[in-house]
Amino acid sequence: MKKKLSPHSPFKKIIIFENGDFIIINKPQHISTLEDRSSPMNILKWARSYFNDAKVCHRLDKTTSGILVIAKNDATYKYFSMLLEQRSVTKIYHALVEGDQDINELELNKPIYSSANRSKVDFQKGKPSMTLVSTIERYKKHSLLACMPFTGRMHQIRVHLANYGFPIIGDQHYGGKNLFLSEIKKNYKASKNEEEQPLMGRLALHAAGIQFEDRDGKIMKLKAPYPKDLQAAIRQLEKNKR
Repeated sequence: MKKKLSPHSPFKKIIIFENGDFIIINKPQHISTLEDRSSPMNILKWARSYFNDAKVCHRLDKTTSGILVIAKNDATYKYFSMLLEQRSVTKIYHALVEGDQDINELELNKPIYSSANRSKVDFQKGKPSMTLVSTIERYKKHSLLACMPFTGRMHQIRVHLANYGFPIIGDQHYGGKNLFLSEIKKNYKASKNEEEQPLMGRLALHAAGIQFEDRDGKIMKLKAPYPKDLQAAIRQLEKNKR
């Protein structure tokens, strides 16, 4: 059952598509998909304040922004789970990474083993994993990449990129460094009294697009705009391009 929300409800503002089966949102960064002991709010709780029977169909890391699919009923949830199992859902992520990378449809396919809240490449215990990566834009010391995961291992894109040698900006869990304006802007002068803050205080990973066939055979193809912090970081990189 759909609940009546205030027109100023933050959940209502992040919905990018809704029909009788799905609510598809542009998840903000710093909000967990499911229950998180460190935070009173999560996407599932938020969604159920809007629609009682909402079920989150897949997950995004807490600091990852972008497209997230929510089912309105059990039948839709089971249908989408089947699509995921059959690898019939195409997901596109955009990642800001270290280094000037010029790549086209690079296949990263090392097996990934996951335990607790961490994953790693492991040729003995790892499960088959595959991510296709291409460059969207190159900057002086960084690149914007499009990443298409064909499998759904925990932290798959993060692990594959870090293992290949270009960790995602802000991904300190897997060797990524923060992005500072002083590193990319000529003649930048930091304030003497304040410590410089990173352009993005989180993992620079965004679920930018998704495509799948709905229960009626219609092709669903949706995109999620960048949040303000990612927009600002890319703007600065563009300004100070080669």
